[in-house]
Amino acid sequence: MAAKMSFLSSEEIRDATVEAIDSLKGKEVVVLDVRDRTGMTDYMIIASGTSNRHVKSMADNVVMELKKRGELPLGVEGETAGDWILVDLGGVIVHVQMPETRAFYDLEKLWGSAPSGNAE
Repeated sequence: MAAKMSFLSSEEIRDATVEAIDSLKGKEVVVLDVRDRTGMTDYMIIASGTSNRHVKSMADNVVMELKKRGELPLGVEGETAGDWILVDLGGVIVHVQMPETRAFYDLEKLWGSAPSGNAE
């Protein structure tokens, strides 16, 4: 299998992802710039949903919107449980979580990074 060819920059993927989450009213969207902490990705986007269905809808919307732009996810994990879905877009990793799951794992603290920007 050939390696995935990315047509968008990490910043373009980040912005499209935030738009996809915002369009479905994602809660507490945070963008972490982790370029100086890891070589596996440039940005992590963390958002909360109001229900398992909302979490799944937001993750599905991210995948759909990026596919429209020619970007296929490297992987999607957690769709069955629905309390934490991870979408790996290469330069951007998206975590869509229920508030309780988000508070428990506290990825913002774990990655020890000030957000590069909060989506409003």
